[in-house]
Amino acid sequence: MSTSAQPVPAAGQEPLGTLLVIAKAPVAGRVKTRLCPPYSPDEAAHLAAASLADTLHVVLATPAGRRVLVLDGAPGDWLPDGFDVVPQCTGGLDERLAHAFGLCEGPALLVGMDTPQLTVELLSSGLELSEGEASFGPADDGGFWALGMAEPDPALLRGVPMSVPETGAIQRHRLLRAGLAVRQLPVLRDVDTADDARLVAAQAPHGRFAAAMAALAGTGAR
Repeated sequence: MSTSAQPVPAAGQEPLGTLLVIAKAPVAGRVKTRLCPPYSPDEAAHLAAASLADTLHVVLATPAGRRVLVLDGAPGDWLPDGFDVVPQCTGGLDERLAHAFGLCEGPALLVGMDTPQLTVELLSSGLELSEGEASFGPADDGGFWALGMAEPDPALLRGVPMSVPETGAIQRHRLLRAGLAVRQLPVLRDVDTADDARLVAAQAPHGRFAAAMAALAGTGAR
């Protein structure tokens, strides 16, 4: 995971806006259930914790005015200093994402816990937004791994069907229909299945997630 070439605000400028991470606490049986099998619930939770830790640490390395973890569950020793922690609201994922953006003023970029291959450069690109702009990071499964808005508008997320192949296309259309100029970020793969996990670990071989995958491979997990 690269944290080189970090942008530095010019003298007298405030840091960039808000970085949001929406996540579940990595508790066995509650996270990454699609990894089971071949992994056990405990192993899946271990991988989830590593993915979340990679995500949180690259968010910490990215210049921002505020960093917020929007959490389903309780914080653990995997949480580094430097984050405001707020509970997720009730309701569907669209409502929970909308609620997260409602916590922000000024530019905001939201990511999940499923892309441990994130870099500072990717996050900085998604957060550096001018008036009337949005950023959108499509996932290869049809969803999205990142969503940014210069002026957060929770209404642009409510009612978007989540976890279907058309989720990303519908969300992007919402942004365009609102008159926003949408900056496209690279397509990334979410860690959902065991195949995803292997491919993502290969893309970020020096991260905690790759190390956790290697450790499980050493125990015979496939």
